[in-house]
Amino acid sequence: MGTELFAGRMTAEAEGEVTVFLIGMRINRFRALRSWLPVFKAMPRMLRELSQDKGSGMLGYQLLFGPPRVLYVVQYWDSHERLLEYASAQDKEHRPAWTAFNRRMREGRGKVGFWHETYVVPAGAHEAVYVNMPAFGLGKATGAVPVGRRGDRAADRLSLKRA
Repeated sequence: MGTELFAGRMTAEAEGEVTVFLIGMRINRFRALRSWLPVFKAMPRMLRELSQDKGSGMLGYQLLFGPPRVLYVVQYWDSHERLLEYASAQDKEHRPAWTAFNRRMREGRGKVGFWHETYVVPAGAHEAVYVNMPAFGLGKATGAVPVGRRGDRAADRLSLKRA
């Protein structure tokens, strides 16, 4: 599903609960390379580790840029428990990166900003449409299918798994 365009309307194949994790950084001072470059370099290592571990719980991710100084990642997880498990695992890339980041934040005095948001989306409470797009977002993480397989209208797709 690389850059191939899917003609027509597609939707994400995801049907169960999805945890959406947004994480990013803001470069407050471009010249303070030593403050923000290590933060910038840490994320690819974590994404590589998670992508190679099919049991990690991360379904996929999308890198995004908000000019001129914001970079962030949208991650899709099969559960918030798996996300929290990774965040606290002593033997994974996140813990040493988090420790080093906290040290740099104290020393850097505002040269780099950091943020994250977590959303736990129950089954039947998420919906996606992609028109003439390559695989993207949740559809890239879980697979994309023709809209009709999950309901022709957004309301149908949103209520698909509700009792």
